[in-house]
Amino acid sequence: MPEIEEVLPKYLQIAGHLKDQIVRGDLRPGEEVPSERELAAAWRVARPTAGKALDALRRQGLVESRQGSGTFVREPHAAPRARERFERAAALGTVFSDNESVTFPFVGVVDGPTYVTDALGLAAGSRVIKRQRIIRSATSGLIELSTSWFTAELAEVAPKLLVAHRVGGTALGYLATAAGIRSAYARDRACARLACADERDALGLPDPSAVLVYWLTAYDAADTAIEFDEAVYPPERWAVQQDFPLKF
Repeated sequence: MPEIEEVLPKYLQIAGHLKDQIVRGDLRPGEEVPSERELAAAWRVARPTAGKALDALRRQGLVESRQGSGTFVREPHAAPRARERFERAAALGTVFSDNESVTFPFVGVVDGPTYVTDALGLAAGSRVIKRQRIIRSATSGLIELSTSWFTAELAEVAPKLLVAHRVGGTALGYLATAAGIRSAYARDRACARLACADERDALGLPDPSAVLVYWLTAYDAADTAIEFDEAVYPPERWAVQQDFPLKF
């Protein structure tokens, strides 16, 4: 019989929580992170456990200690994944941190590329809504080129999808409010490949350049695809990291 998975040790849970805040931009480079004493009180753990959490972040290169001053966030060279952005929106009501800016080079209805129509369960060549964004950090520059795709029919019930501006929260949250279309789960995939010409132009990359590509498809309770997202990250950024217990 399969065994029930064990949860991570408490210090790794604390470190993971702080790491998510750093990657999302809620804790900016140069900001001080909570001290051992503050973490111990907030998480109701012993100070050595809190200290191990900070040590784990130091080993990951996310924070640095300054003698007599405290522990401070380093530039993470990381980009939040869609899952982390969804969690941020649920907690704080916004997908992006105050440290990030978003521009929309293209928003409109186009003939869907095959990989997009396949992901959305549409016939080849179907018309789709394309929302393309470039996300920048005030401290580290370009973070990602992100494109969200929806069926063209959604424009009738969710017109903000065709506006080159943030909808507030997430597009999935907007669809739930505007059209009663509610997401139930998402599936993601990641791969590395060479950037195409448009991606190189948007991210300021030389030819050739390898990029990390992250696909996420959101579904409703009937397993119908609602949204397909494609995020493209430049080579110097990582976007996939997970801690998990090992038992041998």
